[in-house]
Amino acid sequence: MTLLISIFAAIIATIAWYKNAPKDDWKIGTLALMYWGASLMWMCDAIFEYAEAKEEFFQPAVADMLNDTFLGFTVIALGLLIWLAVLLIKDPKGVIKNALKKNENEN
Repeated sequence: MTLLISIFAAIIATIAWYKNAPKDDWKIGTLALMYWGASLMWMCDAIFEYAEAKEEFFQPAVADMLNDTFLGFTVIALGLLIWLAVLLIKDPKGVIKNALKKNENEN
């Protein structure tokens, strides 16, 4: 489930990046790369888990699937938090810089 969730997030982020590709004001390319990196990590994990478990890999317990789903959504949320931090630090539209200047001028 972690692999599927991260691949879907990577595909959605890539489509959003591609629609805005020339300017990328929102730094969605960074988000897409993070999700593709997570997908690659989960793919390697799945390969090694399959090598160890063989056909049992395709019959996970319900509790394991629930844990994997929770982990997948946690990874997506963490990626969004990191992306938000990058967006706020880079401040491509200068919103934070303008707000700080406005605050300085009022004092």
